[in-house]
Amino acid sequence: MKRPKLYWALLLSAALSMAGLAVFLPTAAEAAGGLKAQVFLVQSKIPKKLSEKGLIGFARGHRAKLLREDRSGEIKKRKWKAEMVVSFNRPVGDLEFQVLFYDIHDGPRRFVQDMSTFVNDRKQKTFVQKVTLPRPDFKPNRNMELVVTVKRQEVGRMKFGLVGEEVKRSGEVSFSDSER
Repeated sequence: MKRPKLYWALLLSAALSMAGLAVFLPTAAEAAGGLKAQVFLVQSKIPKKLSEKGLIGFARGHRAKLLREDRSGEIKKRKWKAEMVVSFNRPVGDLEFQVLFYDIHDGPRRFVQDMSTFVNDRKQKTFVQKVTLPRPDFKPNRNMELVVTVKRQEVGRMKFGLVGEEVKRSGEVSFSDSER
């Protein structure tokens, strides 16, 4: 059966319009205005009076893929401390951005904690923030992911690990007379 020219014209028109829609649908990065962020965690002391370019270079060269816990104090009260350097490709365009922490050790993301960072200079593109990850929310020897969001759009992420001492258990069980 021969199809009329009108059929082929409508089919071609529909295909072109669908292709046009695919071109104009925004991705998550475009919805955030093309904003992207590089994220670094540093456990070394950051030198003072670095330029923005120098700070990013230092953070890139001293990034910690594994955070080591502060070994002072009782094991159950220990924490991981670091400096987080977030460098956006352009000014944020909002009053704050969020940093979300996920545990990814056992497969899918499991939300652990969030942190808001307020922007005091709207022209600034690079931010340094102290990060403290306390127990029991954060557990030693786990794989984690840090996600930076602006206006609920993910603009940057970083995977890292937490290294620390596990709570030691004796393995002994004792029963008192009242429990027998």
